[in-house]
Amino acid sequence: MEQLITCAMAARELAYAPYSSYHVGAAVRGKSGKIYTGCNVENASYGATICAERNAIWKAVSEGEKEILALAIVGGPAGGDLSYAFPCGMCRQVLREFSDPDRVQIYVAKNTSDYKVYTLAELLPDSFGPDILLP
Repeated sequence: MEQLITCAMAARELAYAPYSSYHVGAAVRGKSGKIYTGCNVENASYGATICAERNAIWKAVSEGEKEILALAIVGGPAGGDLSYAFPCGMCRQVLREFSDPDRVQIYVAKNTSDYKVYTLAELLPDSFGPDILLP
């Protein structure tokens, strides 16, 4: 958990957020044990913006990971203190595609000693996932 949060904090330093000035970093641990990081990347058209969590998940999937075991998120205003930055609905749904909602650990952190832990089932109850569509 500490390593995952530290990786998310480092990823946050790379955020590109000239419009919101809200910098987010995320780190996911795949079933292989490897950690993948991402930061939020904003775009002037807004719709082309990507959240840190999805950025990290896409990197993991593009490297062959199909199961995410844990996710750490840190965020806050550029140059300011970190606050608890929860994943948006779209990021929760993407995480649902690649994790077991009852087992995946989500760390919403200010730092390695100040964090909250949730499962995806707690943050996305009664979710819609691949098990509903696949026999």
